[in-house]
Amino acid sequence: MDTIKHIVMWKVAGDSAQTRATSATKVKRAFEALRGRIPGLQYLEVGVDFSAVDYACDMVLYTEFDSQASLDAYAKHPDHLRVREELEGLRIARYQVDYVVAGAKA
Repeated sequence: MDTIKHIVMWKVAGDSAQTRATSATKVKRAFEALRGRIPGLQYLEVGVDFSAVDYACDMVLYTEFDSQASLDAYAKHPDHLRVREELEGLRIARYQVDYVVAGAKA
């Protein structure tokens, strides 16, 4: 079975390291609350950058889905849409990569 990996990286809002850390914590908690709530979402991990290099994103969302259909459904799932609305304005730049791992164990 193919696994779909969906990776999103963000810069978060804030004028200081402390306000960016607060924003990152809110984003992390909101996405982690989606575990077990989205059909086909097999794995979810949220990481916050500690490197502090100027070209780094502040955080990353790493997810695995059992199919493209599950990823598509996640994008429209009410819980995911609620999180997106709740976090509006906290994420100021977004980068995304989706790819297939053919024959991955699900």
